[in-house]
Amino acid sequence: MFQILVVEDDANTAKFLKLILTQAGYHVLLSENGKEALKVTDKNYIDLILLDVMMPEMDGYEFTQCLRSCGDNTPILMLTAKQLPEDKCKGFILGVDDYVTKPIHEEEILLRIRAILRRSQIANEQKLHIGKIMLDYNSLTVKREDESYTLPQKEFYLLYKLLSYPDKIFTRIQLMDEIWGMSSETVDTTINVHITRLRRRFENWPEFEIKAIRGIGYKAVIHQND
Repeated sequence: MFQILVVEDDANTAKFLKLILTQAGYHVLLSENGKEALKVTDKNYIDLILLDVMMPEMDGYEFTQCLRSCGDNTPILMLTAKQLPEDKCKGFILGVDDYVTKPIHEEEILLRIRAILRRSQIANEQKLHIGKIMLDYNSLTVKREDESYTLPQKEFYLLYKLLSYPDKIFTRIQLMDEIWGMSSETVDTTINVHITRLRRRFENWPEFEIKAIRGIGYKAVIHQND
């Protein structure tokens, strides 16, 4: 079960968030401010932090800066009533992964949490082996015997995602969400272009192929006997 830390000084908002997250199957810890939250992260493994901006003692920006300066890369989803681009830019520069604007929309926040956790899971796995093929997440490299390719970032993430879940069909919207992010203006044609490049690059590798599912999206098929 994923464990989420909610850092929110408003008691009613914190209770509301705990309720919807618990109902969604997450284990929830609560903190009233950034200083208290730092103590929680020292003692517990946290999969994601849901972080308010305006808090006493230590606000969300200070907390994020402190956490990242210590080398802690736990995903952060920031809650804010501020909608100005410069406010969001400040958070992203400090290391926030995504934003949700108050008032909170239950479905939106759950979708963003799922997307962040999926991307984090991909990153934490680091390497993937399929027959003679090895994908190295850190170097964005795909190797097979004497052949080695360092791919563009999004292209690698797309291939890694598909090969991590063979035979699972991903819609174009899912792939856009997980690889490019929900706030991206990426369109379907971008996904198609990246898939075409991957197919051409690895068309002679017998271990896998990427198949289009008409009207839906794509899946990777692994050929075990080749």
